[in-house]
Amino acid sequence: MSVYSMTGYASVQHSLPPADPEISQPTARLGLEIRSVNSRFLDLSFRLPEELRQIEPGLRELITKQIRRGKVEVRASLGAGETVGAQAPSPQALQRIAALQDKVQDWLPNARALSVADVLRLTAGSSSAPAVEDVAWLHLGQQAIDALRSTREREGQRLTAMLQGHIAQLQQLAAQAEPLVPQLVEQQRQRFLERWKDAMALADGQALPEAAQDRALSEATAFAIRIDVAEEVTRLRSHLQELSHLLDKGGDIGKRLDFLIQELHREANTLGSKSAVLEMTRISVDMKVLIEQMREQVQNIE
Repeated sequence: MSVYSMTGYASVQHSLPPADPEISQPTARLGLEIRSVNSRFLDLSFRLPEELRQIEPGLRELITKQIRRGKVEVRASLGAGETVGAQAPSPQALQRIAALQDKVQDWLPNARALSVADVLRLTAGSSSAPAVEDVAWLHLGQQAIDALRSTREREGQRLTAMLQGHIAQLQQLAAQAEPLVPQLVEQQRQRFLERWKDAMALADGQALPEAAQDRALSEATAFAIRIDVAEEVTRLRSHLQELSHLLDKGGDIGKRLDFLIQELHREANTLGSKSAVLEMTRISVDMKVLIEQMREQVQNIE
């Protein structure tokens, strides 16, 4: 499965064919625009003119079936077509206008009869509205969603490549940290032996007080525990492997990626707090910079 970004944009248009086959130009032009950005959940908003409010439920159902997360904004427009000259009204519209005129003249015999211009003005657009509501908008909505998902998929591929690159860099840093651990432990062991010899020399052949021995052992043990980052490095590697696996798998992985990024940041912080040498500190800082960059990218993944 693909990895999808929550950032995307799509704009589609559709021209309605005229009801009269003798007219070659479209009677209306439909426009639909969808844009999305990152969000914890699916947040839909519609910016529709009043005459298009009735299409919102159908578009909402289409979107919720195919998009899981993101702040999605939908805009629609209905513009006049490019028809040159007037369109012929439908027979039903003419019958309705004639009946209304007869009724008015029954009560107002001196009322002026409707002109051709009046009839065309009153019946303008009456034949195209049902097709716009029932068929064209849903078809156009599916086209817009397909285009939006394509842009989100392309952005997801770009994010995946960047994240995999960061994962590779973090794995290299973890590999640099691993050999430092036994070196630090050995350095501390040598330091402890030197302190022990100094203490024995100060004792001048006498038995070293038991309290001093216990203190020396406690300090050495505490320091060895504090600088041992083997567990942190192991967990870092495990989280990185899981991140790479999820990116290869694809699908709705954004929330799980975000959780793993938090765990990575925690391990990198612990690595820095246990640092006993400048090299380990540098590794921790480099890790946290990469992880922060990954956090920003992961927040855009669906």
